Amino acid sequence: MAGSIFGKHFTIQTFGESHGEGIGVVVDGCPAGLSLTADDIQHYLNRRKPGQTKFSTPRKEADEVEILSGVFEGKTTGTPIALLVRNTSQRSGDYSEIASYYRPGHADFTFDEKYGFRDYRGGGRSSGRETIGRVAAGAIALKLLKELGIEICAYTKSIGPVSIDYDCFDTDAILSTPTCMPDTVASGQAEAYLEDCMKSLDSSGGVIECIAKGVPAGVGEPVFDKLDANLGKAILSIGSVKAFEIGDGISVATMKGSENNDAFVMKDGQVTKMTNHSGGILGGMSDGSDIVLRAYIKPTPSIFKEQNTVNKSGEDITVQIKGRHDPVIVPRAVVVVEAMTALTILDLMMENATAKLSNLKKIYE
Repeated sequence: MAGSIFGKHFTIQTFGESHGEGIGVVVDGCPAGLSLTADDIQHYLNRRKPGQTKFSTPRKEADEVEILSGVFEGKTTGTPIALLVRNTSQRSGDYSEIASYYRPGHADFTFDEKYGFRDYRGGGRSSGRETIGRVAAGAIALKLLKELGIEICAYTKSIGPVSIDYDCFDTDAILSTPTCMPDTVASGQAEAYLEDCMKSLDSSGGVIECIAKGVPAGVGEPVFDKLDANLGKAILSIGSVKAFEIGDGISVATMKGSENNDAFVMKDGQVTKMTNHSGGILGGMSDGSDIVLRAYIKPTPSIFKEQNTVNKSGEDITVQIKGRHDPVIVPRAVVVVEAMTALTILDLMMENATAKLSNLKKIYE
């Protein structure tokens, strides 16, 4: 399978299937000398693991990470870092009948068309459990970025028709509400909406917003490796993400230039902007202000309502999907968006190290 490697300088290669022996990632390009323990990675994996609220799949997995290589005496060695999370709660029997038909909204049909064969147990490689490797690698990237004074925070902006009120923004609520909303009132409303969805055997989509603070100006390449283009690819590579925005996003199509432009001003001897409609990126490069992006997540396709589909014999049938599924993907995907944002920014920052002679002189003189 091609396409399991991400990054040019800080590279990751994920592996494993939903109901195989385990899920993992190999990280290459991590500098030597970073303090790193399993707990550093586990903190982020705990945010995406299943079975923690009534709005996530009841599949119980500890998702405990093992560091197999690349770390010695608590520090990275500069060699590839191999991370493994073993699957311990597979119930492949729940999926045996889907081998014969195509679930609506899933990759069953496209996998069969591409490979002529698929691992039908929970979706195999197309399962949301694939993101374990992304989050584990992202934990390392987030720690490296923190060493450089960069902080990345993602949260649920909306679920179904319920959106947060920015006047009620509470960072602590992101980790304490079952929706990962930074607004406890909106979270309560979203929870009630999700309960109605579950009663009607349905699911919901939503929006994740992510903010990167402290990224210096000039990160990103002006043509094919634009920062916003690479972020778009990274976020859209997450299963169930159907749309992506930077800054004001699609609303710029209805704005005038005088409304959308960010005026530059001097503040404390530094060039800065009065507004941030650009979302922190101009010409494919960071402009020094907060990078603001959004990921639009589709409703969980595995719903328990009866649905129409086609079997492998080419017959029209109706199905009622079994198994353990999230009524909403959004809360568990928040940390995945955070991880992919970190991996993208770190990779382009490493590329930026060779952008001008003065950068090289800082290293070698």
